[in-house]
Amino acid sequence: MAAQKEIPTTRPLVLGAIERVGDPSRFWDDPYHRLLAAEWRWVLLTVLCIYLAMNVVFATLYLLGGDCLENAHPGSVTDAFFFSVQTMATIGYGKMVPRTPYANVVVSLEALFGLIATAMATGLMFAKFARPSARLVFSESALIVTRDGVRSLVFRVANARGNQIVEAGLRVTLLRSEKTVEGERVRRFHDLSLARATNPVFALSWTAVHPITRTSPLHDITPEHLTEWDAAFIVSVVGMDETSGQTVHARHSYAAGNIRWGERFVDIIEVMPDGTRRMHFSRFNDTQPELNAPPTSAP
Repeated sequence: MAAQKEIPTTRPLVLGAIERVGDPSRFWDDPYHRLLAAEWRWVLLTVLCIYLAMNVVFATLYLLGGDCLENAHPGSVTDAFFFSVQTMATIGYGKMVPRTPYANVVVSLEALFGLIATAMATGLMFAKFARPSARLVFSESALIVTRDGVRSLVFRVANARGNQIVEAGLRVTLLRSEKTVEGERVRRFHDLSLARATNPVFALSWTAVHPITRTSPLHDITPEHLTEWDAAFIVSVVGMDETSGQTVHARHSYAAGNIRWGERFVDIIEVMPDGTRRMHFSRFNDTQPELNAPPTSAP
């Protein structure tokens, strides 16, 4: 039995390391989309760095104006910086105030910048909080195993949030390297049919099964084929969150090294005496050898 590990929730799809050479795009070409897609820690760090940098800039402008702040020590970097903080946040404690026309102009510019920056930061934070997301768990490996007398590709998905995803749809695509008749090497997508591709109420666990029949792109497959093809299986789940009423989606991928042969998943659903069902996430990735499997068929 495989060792138990912490169950990670779904993460963005990564299909190998990709180096973008000659890409003209830069961070500041589309900062909103990049920050919206970034992790929270990077968003907060970016906002903090911009906030500190702009206060340093305006504090420098106040220092360049000489003794332009009343009740501030002349030439004090600390006083100028914290006066900038009060101005940008429109706090206005009333101790330090501008005393020259130059200082009033800088204060006016900083107040305008503070209003714009606050509006932008608020919109970004709200958009990130309001984004619908699905907390789905995918098994660490997909299995090639005999199921109902047919060799099949099997993996499982679980809903880790505890709510229900209604009208959920599951799609699996094989991405592999092939050669055209001209000898050109290309990457092609092949959709894999599933025994059950939709689920009216996805609340617990979903075992996806692709029967490897004669019409399947995986017919007569071997581990060597997966390596030769540089194969990857792309999995996507789309459904509607019952709580928010919004469409949610999740995706995952299995590389050739994540495919295990001759094993099957252990059962994770336990029916309690009162009829309730208990799902054991601690056994979600556990497998056991396939014993007494019937002969593989390919109808």
